[in-house]
Amino acid sequence: MLLRMPGELAAPYHSRAQQARVVSEAWAEENLFCPCCPSDELHRQSHGTKASDFQCQTCRSWFQLKSCGARFGSRIVDGAYSAMEAAILADRTLGLLMLEYLPQLWKVQNLRFLPHFSFTLSCLEKRPPLSLEARRAGWVGCNIVLRNIAPDAYIPIVSNGVANSSREVRRQFSQLKPLADLDALQRGWTLDVLKTVRSLDKELFSLKDVQEHAKELEQLHPKNRHISEKIRQQLQRLRDLGFLEFLGHGTYKLLRRA
Repeated sequence: MLLRMPGELAAPYHSRAQQARVVSEAWAEENLFCPCCPSDELHRQSHGTKASDFQCQTCRSWFQLKSCGARFGSRIVDGAYSAMEAAILADRTLGLLMLEYLPQLWKVQNLRFLPHFSFTLSCLEKRPPLSLEARRAGWVGCNIVLRNIAPDAYIPIVSNGVANSSREVRRQFSQLKPLADLDALQRGWTLDVLKTVRSLDKELFSLKDVQEHAKELEQLHPKNRHISEKIRQQLQRLRDLGFLEFLGHGTYKLLRRA
């Protein structure tokens, strides 16, 4: 994988956003492989394709590329809130490729992959509706709140200017793939509890440790009135998925490091 981006393609454009889009998409088409299957290439979709940039012709997975000439912040601006909410519930979201580059050098510094099943209603945030004077008055957009996504979901493809092998990327994806088999709402609970477990920053922890964060989980899932029971259920699910080991007497061991 070459990490230098074709910065010369930016010359005809004055807008920095246009320059970043043209250069990053051209780089991705030449260098990216599918993280979900053995295919060594992704195909760029024609300009104007709504909410999608690349597709793997082998496994038919779809990907959206977001690029940033600095570090991504805590949020990524996305499209309509209602459309994204419906896509999450129907399991129709796209995999997200988050590319960070050095703008002076047009060089890829970091690239992380979020599989399509990483997105939950908990990471979705409504933006204020557009004003009555706007062309699309009342339209409500959304942000993806990155801190509300479990750290395990982020698969590094390039880290600090060093590329991971396609084999390692696919290995990490295969570890997460069983999550895709869960119902979208249940998966949201599983990932939110996993994120809570990660926030404890302990290899060994207790059910009580997680229960102490019940109010935070209740805020993410306000319609559920049985938070304690749900936490216990999701810890069992994370054990079955291979993220945790149950040691008995309410004690768990974290098996995978994010």
